[in-house]
Amino acid sequence: MTVEGSVRSDLIAAIPHLRAFAMSLTGHRDRADDLVQDAITRAWANIHKFEPGTNLNAWLFTILRNLFHSDYRKRKHEIEDADGSFAARLRTQPDQQSHLDLEDFRTALATLPVDQQEALLLVGAHGMSYEEAAEVCQVAVGTIKSRVNRARTRLAALLDLTSEGELGPDDVTKAALAAR
Repeated sequence: MTVEGSVRSDLIAAIPHLRAFAMSLTGHRDRADDLVQDAITRAWANIHKFEPGTNLNAWLFTILRNLFHSDYRKRKHEIEDADGSFAARLRTQPDQQSHLDLEDFRTALATLPVDQQEALLLVGAHGMSYEEAAEVCQVAVGTIKSRVNRARTRLAALLDLTSEGELGPDDVTKAALAAR
């Protein structure tokens, strides 16, 4: 008999003992059988790591024990939900809402006049000051402020963002309006 054949027959001979050990760990016949099958499969896949002349049973029992503990760590974070009642109560917000909001914003932005789009994007998206945006557009600072304000107001109406704080004039524009 070859060395591989000898190890194979020793693996098969160890199965009843592994099964008894697995039963004592799990308390369930089906889970014990699955655990033994996983242990034998793992042992066979790693048979090249086994050193001939050492205790094969100890090696197999160690594999089985490690698999049991790994499975136990995974299962302690799981919840038994055979009828699906727990899963039915779980709710999450749909992921696509922010994408849809962005598409709505892009559509609304496209309806604005080009000069308002430009002013709003320079100040709002690129973070430029009114002075910097006025220099880029080669217009007066007041013109940029006016364009940004009209663009924001129009976007708020188009997107129906009338509640306070969602979209509206910035602090500089609010101060300018209050000074009138």
